[in-house]
Amino acid sequence: MGVLSTVLHTLRPGTAVVLLALSGCAGSSLTQSGGESTAGSVKIGLLVPLSGVYAPLGEDMRNGFQFYLDQHSGKLGGRTVEVVSADEGEGPQTGVPAAQKLVTQDQATAVVGVVNSATALGLRDFFHESKKLLLIANAGADAITGAQKSDYVWRTSFSNGKVAAALGPEVAKETDGGVYLIAADYAAGKEMVAGFRKTFEAAGGKVAGEKYTPFGKTQDFQPFLSAIRGSGAKAVYSFYAGAEAVNFVKQYRQFGLADKTPLYATGFLTEGGVLDAQGEAAVGVKTSLHYSTELDSPRNKEFVAAYRKAYNEAPTVYAVQAYDSAAVLDKALANAPSGSGDELVKALGGVGPVDSPRGQWSFDANHDPQQAYYLREVKSSGGAVVNAVVGPLSGTQ
Repeated sequence: MGVLSTVLHTLRPGTAVVLLALSGCAGSSLTQSGGESTAGSVKIGLLVPLSGVYAPLGEDMRNGFQFYLDQHSGKLGGRTVEVVSADEGEGPQTGVPAAQKLVTQDQATAVVGVVNSATALGLRDFFHESKKLLLIANAGADAITGAQKSDYVWRTSFSNGKVAAALGPEVAKETDGGVYLIAADYAAGKEMVAGFRKTFEAAGGKVAGEKYTPFGKTQDFQPFLSAIRGSGAKAVYSFYAGAEAVNFVKQYRQFGLADKTPLYATGFLTEGGVLDAQGEAAVGVKTSLHYSTELDSPRNKEFVAAYRKAYNEAPTVYAVQAYDSAAVLDKALANAPSGSGDELVKALGGVGPVDSPRGQWSFDANHDPQQAYYLREVKSSGGAVVNAVVGPLSGTQ
């Protein structure tokens, strides 16, 4: 999700470590044969990793996109959808040429997906010059819809700075004393900490210390936990995911900090398979994110029940982001008769509110979701641990 590597991690029970921002899925039932779209159909490119250790996130995104199609008779904008899948791989070296092939050879009307921010940033000029729509369903680097914004690049997920900034005022309100900041040492980690720190300090919060741990190499957090204890911090804000998230949360509790020093984070610390791996060690951790299976709305309850029935597992934020990509394409294609990039861009600007399991959201002027972020707290429920929703975080719409 960072500018150069957007590498968040996640785990699923029984799988290897997964790089969240690079992850993918095994073979996809969405893959169709080539050929140009006809008047009664539309061809959509789906760009996610399709094999390797990054399979779980890609599977979530594939399932989310397919689930929307299944609920709408395989159509978007009244047209039968032909989905052509391509393997993003582990970064721009594979992701960029794969996306280019979807447009130039497979003649996709639009491309959806992209989990790696480096891939997304590497594709910006190609889609801008080709005047084709790229709809990003995960990559979170701030520059995608900031410094490198394009009329043809839109995002249904989040930006790193915003999801972190949503939590800052809440932590300042809840904490009487300094807060220690700790994250993995790479672009996404630094964007997350910067977003949190800006709103935290603006709300009167004080920083007790700040540390970036070697990314992808840190298994033993004891020296860093000792530094946290020695700082006298009254709470901790962190950004980790995947294997590092599991180790950090488990060791945080083993070190005796969990009961004395509240742990806050962006939601990737406890999302999806990592929470299953953390188990009871994560109870009490509070996070900010734009989705939880525990959102108490009729729309989300219906979605979760139907998704569980279809896939025998709970949906994740990654599945919802891809599901919503299909939803906005459905609206846009209905108002884009030729399917050209210019028509789709204009139509996306007018899609209005999206009725999503995450809650109602719409695109802002920068092509990012204008959405609510929720304060979540890990709790035990029915023999499992879940991200219970405490409530919406103020000022996030």
